[in-house]
Amino acid sequence: MIYIAAHKKFDVPRLENYVPLQVGAEGKESLGYLQDNTGDNISIKNQNFCELTGLYWIWKNTTDEYKGLVHYRRYFGKSNLSSKMMNVYTYDEMLGFLKGADIVLPYIEYFKQNAKEELLVECCTPEIFDKLRRIVANMHPEYITAFDQYFAQNKSVLFNMMFCRAEIFDAYCEWLFSILFELEKTVDLNKLNSYQKRIYGFLSERLLNVWMIKNNQTIRHLDIINSEMPEKEKMVLLLRRLKHRYFHS
Repeated sequence: MIYIAAHKKFDVPRLENYVPLQVGAEGKESLGYLQDNTGDNISIKNQNFCELTGLYWIWKNTTDEYKGLVHYRRYFGKSNLSSKMMNVYTYDEMLGFLKGADIVLPYIEYFKQNAKEELLVECCTPEIFDKLRRIVANMHPEYITAFDQYFAQNKSVLFNMMFCRAEIFDAYCEWLFSILFELEKTVDLNKLNSYQKRIYGFLSERLLNVWMIKNNQTIRHLDIINSEMPEKEKMVLLLRRLKHRYFHS
């Protein structure tokens, strides 16, 4: 199943095995979708964990053979420049991509600076980053080389979107949340601005890359359909990707 994280009503794509999941549902009016405040959940943490409350819910409360997470406005599809739902890949097409790969992830984004510097621009503080690295080193020392490798380079997968076999999905979640819950004990959210308070969502985007490097998974990178992307943003994306092609060809 591919779950579509949403915090508001949206046009649900008429695609088999795509199911909307209301994230941050605790204390909110039901949208009529599955909700992440049932069973074993962290729905109440949505303000700081973002779509991760949905990721956690899928991990703890579903038994699908294949598990995926996309967003109400972002889907795996045929072109980064498209906003048309007709270009979203079907569930069967997504399964097909796993015939030669362990996991489906979004396209690779290239930063102007390395991944650590990019994270620290707006999303995280140096103090929290240092705490994160210490936690990884203490709890999962076998990952610290991959951690340093990822944050020293300038490329990354973002968006917290994925599709893979359940055993891979669940293994990643177990690792990820062990780190984030430990970090949560040490972070004073009152010292962060409103944007930075989404800290765990931001960090998880980067930690997925660390996990992939360490576990040497075979990845199929796909474009992302953004159903709400304005034309100006499409042009900026096009220019950035053309520039990437020039410098990395």
